[in-house]
Amino acid sequence: MNARASLALTPAEQERLARVQRLGQTGRAGVEGLLAFLNDPSWAVRRAVVAALAEQGEASVRPLCDLLRTQRDDEARISAAVDALVQTAADLLGEVALLARDADPAVAADAAQILGRRRNPQAVPILTALVTHRDDNVAVAAIEALGRIGGPSAVETLVGAVQSGNFFRVFPAIDVLGRSGDPRAIGPLAELLRHPMYLLEAARALGKTAQAAAVVPLATLLSHPSEGTRRVATLALAELHTRHRERYGSDEAPAAVLRKTGVGAAAVPRLVLSLSNAAPEEREATAVILGVIGGPDAAAALSGLLEPADAPAALAAAAALERLGRDSDLHIGEALRDGGSLRRRVLLPIIHRASVAAEVAACLTDADAVVRTLACEALARTAAAEWVPALFPLLADPSARVVQAAIAAIQSLGSAETQQLALRAARSLDPAVRRSALRILGYFGYAEALPIFIEAVDDADPRVSELALAGLAYLDVPRALEVLLAAAESPLERTRRASLRALGLVPRKDPRVAARLLAAFADPDGWVRYYACQAAGKLALSDATPAIVKLLEDEAGQVRVAAVEALSQMQNEPALAALCRLAEGQEPDLCRAALIGLGMAKRLEGTSRLLAALQSKDPATRLVAISALAESGAPERVGALARVAQDADENVRAAALGFLSTEADPDATRILLDLLPGARDPSRIATLLARASEGRVRGLRARLASADEEEANLCCSLLARLRTPEATLALLETLSQGALIARKAAAVALASLRTPEAQAALRHAAGHDPDARVRQICSILLSQ
Repeated sequence: MNARASLALTPAEQERLARVQRLGQTGRAGVEGLLAFLNDPSWAVRRAVVAALAEQGEASVRPLCDLLRTQRDDEARISAAVDALVQTAADLLGEVALLARDADPAVAADAAQILGRRRNPQAVPILTALVTHRDDNVAVAAIEALGRIGGPSAVETLVGAVQSGNFFRVFPAIDVLGRSGDPRAIGPLAELLRHPMYLLEAARALGKTAQAAAVVPLATLLSHPSEGTRRVATLALAELHTRHRERYGSDEAPAAVLRKTGVGAAAVPRLVLSLSNAAPEEREATAVILGVIGGPDAAAALSGLLEPADAPAALAAAAALERLGRDSDLHIGEALRDGGSLRRRVLLPIIHRASVAAEVAACLTDADAVVRTLACEALARTAAAEWVPALFPLLADPSARVVQAAIAAIQSLGSAETQQLALRAARSLDPAVRRSALRILGYFGYAEALPIFIEAVDDADPRVSELALAGLAYLDVPRALEVLLAAAESPLERTRRASLRALGLVPRKDPRVAARLLAAFADPDGWVRYYACQAAGKLALSDATPAIVKLLEDEAGQVRVAAVEALSQMQNEPALAALCRLAEGQEPDLCRAALIGLGMAKRLEGTSRLLAALQSKDPATRLVAISALAESGAPERVGALARVAQDADENVRAAALGFLSTEADPDATRILLDLLPGARDPSRIATLLARASEGRVRGLRARLASADEEEANLCCSLLARLRTPEATLALLETLSQGALIARKAAAVALASLRTPEAQAALRHAAGHDPDARVRQICSILLSQ
């Protein structure tokens, strides 16, 4: 306890706290004494007692369980004992199982609470038995505990609770059953929609299932006479689509069911009517569902949701309009023409079709620079090259961001007019426009621009001159190289710098280039030497290695760094020896640059140094070492990345996880799955696992062989999200040949794909699987 906290305690409390600490240090012998403090009047003291008892591990488990049976006269003592059992790292399943069978319902309820808070899937059978306990309090505690643990293991028991007719058991079981995500939950929950007492809670639970089979019962509520019920149904449907997309990578399965019912289309007028006084989250959910339903009425309603433009519903409405495809073009066009800057900010990022290119082009003159930027980007996505002339005036825009977006759009679109427009812009009186034009001309490598580039080398604006030299490197004409070589000997330092930097971009080898770069290593200007060294590395001039090694002693720090980077490109022994020496040096920048080079070298000598760098106290060095090790392809890399994935530094952890996710070794997938339960950001790891890599499917299949229900669901949902032939085959084979747990999970994942082969596999399993539960699940999934 820190000094500030101790000052808040009375002297008597501090004395008791000291006794607790001494008892905790005595181990097993101090357990009895610690138990006596569990009802201490001071919360701070009780907290310390709980922590001390939890640290005793197995030694305190039985005494604590005995206390719960025999000393039930003080709620503070009971609560503290439960907390200690929850926090201990010891295996207490056997002892708590005995508590669960105690004749006193209060003791059994405490057992359920302990098991639920510990979230141990092995406790599910114990809790399942408690759900049918004669005492309602015990049953409710068991249901809530199952909800904490999650998964579909206790579905049959929860279904029984939902169908029991006992309000105290039905109500908590509804939510837990919905969160199980099991298709068998849908029928019982849908049945509760007939009962006004349970209707709203059952609708919310159906939304949590993430199953397309739950769409139909929810869709029927969209036409319910009660506006409140319609709103709950809309929220539930939107949540269902979101959860399905997160779990399986797409929400097309539930969307297809909703469109097929026809119920949604008929409900559009009522959905629109309820928007007038809807809460923000209800407006957002309505936008999602309108986008799924589709049709002219839905598109018109979505246009109305674009205001206020900064509301979450506006973003959802824009995404929904995009989902409608060409059916929404008329409304998107009108919204762009008639809306203000805020509305345009919302709409422009979702535009991809040339059918609204004219309306997008009109946004290029918007008063808001952000809108002009987004309009440039949107035009590039539409591939509407006829609008390139409208982009060139933006080269004079006062916003640098707009100018960059316009250049990028022009380069992306190209057109027959681009060359002449760029040549004309290159002779503008505005230096900023000339600079932009030179970038465009250099990007396309127009040989006709050679005279302009040569003329611009002597431009009064040094930035124009530098861009002209850079552009010459992309012109495949001898005269361009001659101008660059001559500029490399200019008396002006800035000209020499720019020309040498450009020589590193020359796509062809010429002995004159190598000679000029070597000569520049002795230039009096440090930045000239820097760019010369950098260019030699880019061109991989191996013969220059001895001269580059000498530059490692250069007085200018940037030159030394450039020398290390250049050596990284040289696949020869002198370069490798220099990099190994620098990787063990004391200069951080040179050390990190050398580590990158060693990774590129892919040599055993480098691997040992990269592994050593992972132990560095400097996070930046560890970060570089991770990248280099992943690049090296060394056999030790996967194990090393696994260790660093639990690094104290968040950036280091993220990098290690990212590299693990791209590894072809199936063991990398196993490592990511192992890291998932205790991860600080499990959603990040799940997202990485959903990225296709060479060994991903093999890794997931291997894990399925021994997975519990929760992990089987995860592996199968990841296979569904991959959307590759190999992943689909894995799901099909799991459904036909896998273990029971894996078959149930594979069936649900295959249903999300909605492919003919997936449907055929489900039909076969529905009729021939040896387990009745699998047959039931497949039948439910086929009914959607």
